[in-house]
Amino acid sequence: MGRRYRVGIDVGGTFTDAALIDESTYSVISTKKIPTTHSAKEGVANGIVKIIESIITENNIYPEEIVFIAHGTTQATNALLEGDVSDVGVIGIGTGIEGAKTQSETNVGRIELAKGKFLNTHYEFIDSKFLHDGSLKNVFEKFKQKNINTIISAEAYSVDNPYNEDFIIEEAEKNGMTGTASHEISKLYGLKTRTRTAVINGSIISRMMETANMTEDSVKKSGIKSPLMIMRCDGGVMTIDEVRKRPILTMLSGPAAGVAGALMYEKISDGIFFEIGGTSTDISVIKNGKVMIKYAEIGGHKTYLNSLDVRTIGIAGGSMIKIENNKIVDVGPRSAHIAELDYETFVDDGEIEDPVVKYINPKESDEKNYAILETKSGKKYSYTLAGAANLIGMVPEGDYARGNIKETKKAYEALAKELNTSVEDVLETIMNIACSKVLKVVNEMKADYDLSESIITLVGGGGSASVIVPYLAKKTNYKYKIAKNAPYISTIGVALAMVREVVERTVANPTNDDIKNIRKEAKIAAMNSGANEKTIEIIVEIDSKKNIIRAIASGTTELRTKDLSNKILNKSELEDICLKSVKECEKSICIAETEKYSVYELEIIVKKFFGLIKKKYFPIRVIDNEGVIRLQKDSGFVYPTSKKTFKENLLNAIQENTKYGDAGEELPFVYILAAHRIIDLAGLANKEQIISIAEIELDEFEDEQELIILISK
Repeated sequence: MGRRYRVGIDVGGTFTDAALIDESTYSVISTKKIPTTHSAKEGVANGIVKIIESIITENNIYPEEIVFIAHGTTQATNALLEGDVSDVGVIGIGTGIEGAKTQSETNVGRIELAKGKFLNTHYEFIDSKFLHDGSLKNVFEKFKQKNINTIISAEAYSVDNPYNEDFIIEEAEKNGMTGTASHEISKLYGLKTRTRTAVINGSIISRMMETANMTEDSVKKSGIKSPLMIMRCDGGVMTIDEVRKRPILTMLSGPAAGVAGALMYEKISDGIFFEIGGTSTDISVIKNGKVMIKYAEIGGHKTYLNSLDVRTIGIAGGSMIKIENNKIVDVGPRSAHIAELDYETFVDDGEIEDPVVKYINPKESDEKNYAILETKSGKKYSYTLAGAANLIGMVPEGDYARGNIKETKKAYEALAKELNTSVEDVLETIMNIACSKVLKVVNEMKADYDLSESIITLVGGGGSASVIVPYLAKKTNYKYKIAKNAPYISTIGVALAMVREVVERTVANPTNDDIKNIRKEAKIAAMNSGANEKTIEIIVEIDSKKNIIRAIASGTTELRTKDLSNKILNKSELEDICLKSVKECEKSICIAETEKYSVYELEIIVKKFFGLIKKKYFPIRVIDNEGVIRLQKDSGFVYPTSKKTFKENLLNAIQENTKYGDAGEELPFVYILAAHRIIDLAGLANKEQIISIAEIELDEFEDEQELIILISK
């Protein structure tokens, strides 16, 4: 079949990174970094072309051997943060009493995107009774006179009947304008939020289209036949045609790329992922092999944009040290990058000579209490968190963040002398202050997503991963790992990302037909975004509190001939991995298996009161035949069955494990293992929904297919 490669490109504010990955083994062949070309005539597209040409030439790759190419970009995020957006014309549609309500909810006014940065909208209302009498042309003329070329159409129940919204956009395009119908952005009721989301999308269409067109043309000229894909904010990718319609989906795609790398490359099933750079750290959660998603807020305004739940804090490798009254009082939020100073730890031998501690204000508005050092030669360096982490022994040899220990020690001896304390005390204080800030966010996310401490793994990505994660693990007693190729984990995530589409609808008590219809809709959406039909898998979620039914479709652009690894492990190796997944584990026993997955029950004995009291726990691990733990539960029960008899067995299993209290019945979490699939039915509202979705998901299997029902709390 010949050589096949995947290329991922991550366009950052400072650097553009690329990763070349072997399609058959998923090993990283090469990585590359160049400055982002903001000032070039072609903008960031220029850098993308340069880095593609470079990585192809240096590795003797033919363009036709590239079967997948994708890039992530901060352009949409930056445009919104900087207010670099276009004015938008909004056309509300309605009639009668409903029309008055529509006017109130679709006239969204001036939207604040960031402090002091605004998106201006211009509003017109058309009575739907008169939509076809020529008044629409007059509205377009009004907008054109104001130099408005982007139109949003919004009607109360367009998610059920989009005809009027689509008609306006079609007419706008005939008049040389671009536009977005609100139902194209979200299928949910909630007209005001849907309109606001569509308006924000429309405001960046023209800027994103310009870059998208240049980038696509450049990739085609390079001889690459594979269609260019773009990273989304929920960890998936989509075609550039979809970007032209829904550029808002690329917002916040930078952090999403790192998590995609953790999922696909590091195969994390449950953990907290840190992407740690020089100035800030992005923190996100992976649970049961899925990224945690929420509706994004822009300038404090709620939208219907499904985005990775990422929490960003001003702690990272370059975080500076703040001193008051001869005491270390803070670490960050300013960084050496903002102060335009080199790190004290990334120096050559002999550079730190006779250091003297001084204080600066990195920004005019800051107090002059951030510590730096000046050497005998007059060169100035910043004290940083990376320097402290290196000297305290957290950054191993060969790590991207590894510094010069001998020179760093000289720097901190001077700081300790300045503060009249020991070097050890200085280092502990710096690390504890920094990690307490990170831990605060970790604890919030742990509570928000009900993460079990026994299964949490801290996963470090980014160039400064080792500066924070090992020390945090030491303080919390959590397991941890630094991702392979950590500085390029986002770029690798782009290269390995799958096509993803999410369809949501407002439906109270959804029927089987509702579930089937939304699955079909999500599948078509994924195919439109570039997924090969045969690769698409769909998860259906039902939020009974909000009356929302959600279908998430994921697939690849091509039929993969191999998984991310081709080494099948034996039972002894699988057992050993499960044993090591938790501390103080006595034994691990395989209690059920399918073609791809094995279910192991572990035995943990916890001793209390000097060993006088012993308590046993029996966690469950679902592991695939390549040794990746795909599901971790503190406890669980297994019910082997077949497709033919699963319904009766599933009802009995649910009944046996349902609790009853003042709030009514509390259903257990349900998972079904079938051949190569794990069907997640956890969190559904009632038995009927569980059975309905299970029947739909198992439709592809024969009656004789062996299944495993896994029940957990």
